[in-house]
Amino acid sequence: MSITTPLFQHHKHCDEVFARAEDACANADWVEGEQAFALLCDQLETHFSSEEELLFPAFETATGMTSGPTEVMRGEHRQMRDLLAQMRGALAARDSDAFGGAAETLLILMQQHNMKEENILYPMCDNALGASDVGASLAARLKAS
Repeated sequence: MSITTPLFQHHKHCDEVFARAEDACANADWVEGEQAFALLCDQLETHFSSEEELLFPAFETATGMTSGPTEVMRGEHRQMRDLLAQMRGALAARDSDAFGGAAETLLILMQQHNMKEENILYPMCDNALGASDVGASLAARLKAS
């Protein structure tokens, strides 16, 4: 198993939770929407922090690249956190249009972000960190979430 396999799998899990939250809020099922959105926020934060606290520092140490792809990914994590905050406000206001608009923007950003990670950064990480224990740490952290 590659170091980043757990992250690929977690992307899929987050996509499924995202779809549940989006569907519920689009249908004004606010109870399900709140539950699914809370889970989405929790899962995305676990994913982001796993990368920011484990994967990215290990990659940067192994390669010496500190202002490259990991910096771009951190910036996109900040943008996604901002969109989640907008969605949280829309959910609290029971505003399905505002929630849907922010969700649409988040979905596009997530899709682009995941493609960059899965096709560029993760293979670089697997090459640079193949002999490390980072994969086991990521798997344990994402499985516990």
